[in-house]
Amino acid sequence: SSDSGGSGFSLAATALPERRRPGGGRPRYEVVRELGAEEVRWFYREDRKTWKPFIGYDSLRIELAFRALGSGGGGAGEPAAVEPVCVRSGLYEVDVASAESYPVYWNQTEKIPVMRGQWFIDGTWQPLEEEESNLIEQEHLNRFKGQQLQESFDMEISKPVDGKEAIHSLKLSRNHVDWHSVDEVYLYSDATTSKIARTVTQKLGFSKASSSGTRLHRGYVEEATLEDKPPQTSHIVFVVHGIGQKMDQGRIIKNTAMMRDTARKVEEKYFSNLATHVEFLPVEWRSKLTLDGDTVDSITPDKVRGLRDMLNSSAMDIMYYTSPLYRDELVKGLQQELNRLYSLFCSRNPEFEEKGGKVSIVSHSLGCVITYDIMTGWNPVRLYEQLLQKEEEEELEERWMSYEEQRLLEELYITKQRLREIEERLHELKASTISKPPVLKFKVENFFCMGSPLAVFLALRGIRPGTSGSQDHILPRTICNRLLNIFHPTDPVAYRLEPLILKHYSNISPVQIHWYNTANPLPYEHMKPSFLNPTKEPTSAPDTESASAAPSPTTSPVMVRRHYGESITNIGKASILGAASIGKGLGGMLFSRFGRSSATSQTMETGKDGPEGDEKKATTVGSPPLPHSSSGFLEPTVELEHRIDFELREGLVESRYWSAVTSHTAYWSSLDIALFLLTFMYKQDQEETDKSNLDTI
Repeated sequence: SSDSGGSGFSLAATALPERRRPGGGRPRYEVVRELGAEEVRWFYREDRKTWKPFIGYDSLRIELAFRALGSGGGGAGEPAAVEPVCVRSGLYEVDVASAESYPVYWNQTEKIPVMRGQWFIDGTWQPLEEEESNLIEQEHLNRFKGQQLQESFDMEISKPVDGKEAIHSLKLSRNHVDWHSVDEVYLYSDATTSKIARTVTQKLGFSKASSSGTRLHRGYVEEATLEDKPPQTSHIVFVVHGIGQKMDQGRIIKNTAMMRDTARKVEEKYFSNLATHVEFLPVEWRSKLTLDGDTVDSITPDKVRGLRDMLNSSAMDIMYYTSPLYRDELVKGLQQELNRLYSLFCSRNPEFEEKGGKVSIVSHSLGCVITYDIMTGWNPVRLYEQLLQKEEEEELEERWMSYEEQRLLEELYITKQRLREIEERLHELKASTISKPPVLKFKVENFFCMGSPLAVFLALRGIRPGTSGSQDHILPRTICNRLLNIFHPTDPVAYRLEPLILKHYSNISPVQIHWYNTANPLPYEHMKPSFLNPTKEPTSAPDTESASAAPSPTTSPVMVRRHYGESITNIGKASILGAASIGKGLGGMLFSRFGRSSATSQTMETGKDGPEGDEKKATTVGSPPLPHSSSGFLEPTVELEHRIDFELREGLVESRYWSAVTSHTAYWSSLDIALFLLTFMYKQDQEETDKSNLDTI
């Protein structure tokens, strides 16, 4: 290949004739020579598992850097300075000098070892340890360099070497290597048990190689080429964690890796026809924050310390966020990390913005609330100032006071008004001269909430259902193109968002996410909404008609929900409600005041008439009685513009009580969720590909 990454190395000895392996394997040469850069393969090992090969594009560039390092050029006999090699779709870099790999976008305490493979074990194609491999390679070249290889490729058929004596041998520390010919090399263990087994089997008539030898191959099974490179990234996804990150700082990195791996499987199965791919980047915002230091730890009693420490490292994050003192620190921590990652990615991928690359955010648990507040700029302090101003005005109107006191208060009020006017003019003047940078450096295409308590926080802030059916009611489309709320049916932390936009959607089932292996699933935009309990829904149709309503099988409707595991679910939800309202020092009075300013057509007070009163209100709250067809589906005139709530399907043998405990953290490795995310992120690319195919036809 003439394209060698600018290193000046020739990747193949053009003077030597090539011979290819049967079945389209990599080329072999007729004369023994030094291995070419394309024959060597580099490997990496994560979590002390087996060695994994780098793709050809990465391996070739690492090998060229390795050869540049070994060729000197640093002056005075020093090795040349070689820049780190970017690998694995740009997520990692390899330092060739230290033989280590490390992530680019996040911190990781353990470095990932890399290894240069020259000799490989037959069958598995795992590399020999580098030290042994170097010794074998050096001995092989000393003994056989320049010799002619066999004319036929008998070595590919694993023909036994019975009757062949070793023409050369090399002793290693725990093994020895025998060459039966130039192409037939075997590795033998020198452990006592292996020697005994070898002696017994040889006495029984078996050859030494066939009884205990391991066949070795020189050069990797597949040639490395620069064409074997990853697809271009057209969409990046920032994965934001929720509470508990202090307890396990590497958890979001592992969770994102699981999500990335499942997404790769889905891409290969369903989106292999597209030339681009989606990249997932973890956003670890918690570990850099100081917050109260160790004050909470110092006031924690010693009894059941382990449980208390676990709660301090997890649930305490909710208390921090509802605290006026620490809330801004959490918000700024996440905001700065999102902007840092985006700037770093664009600096390393300059064509991303040029080609209209898109950004989505996947948030989990409390991370959904913080991300939402960053995008919308919600700040409780500003609302609190408005509340105090309103109370001052009411005090002036209602309270009896002397003439002198009234005169002074009026003068104070006029002075404050004048001060506010001056501040506003100054702010306008600054805004006209200096354009305020956006909070985030990118536009959010999709905001995916997983196991999210966002609806609870919005309800406590006074958000009440409207009548428009638009996402803009809670998140304007100018800020984020699409909001999607994903939850497991038994997740005690998750809440629905749709009833905050249209009240009657509380009795409409969320859309069920398709199984990963569903054949020809109905597109989500074509799935019609259906009632959770059609017989109880207020409608002008007779009771007998609504009771007999059966959804059409062609629309893949949701099963009627069963209220299972209610005690566990309610306990979990009550804990989140309680935690979300911890900040009611400025929240309780504040939210209730502003809640009263919602639309007069919606009467949201509860508890006045008991359960019967609630049933009566259900027929009058929000919009007029719902149009309802005999099939149990809503008429399109009262639908949302886009569905927001999406529910995972339960497993057939899933324990509901156990899943209530585990479901909140079960999103990361789900193939169903991976397919769901990619379906929406690849939607435009898929439509453009389909359109071009139709145009071609």
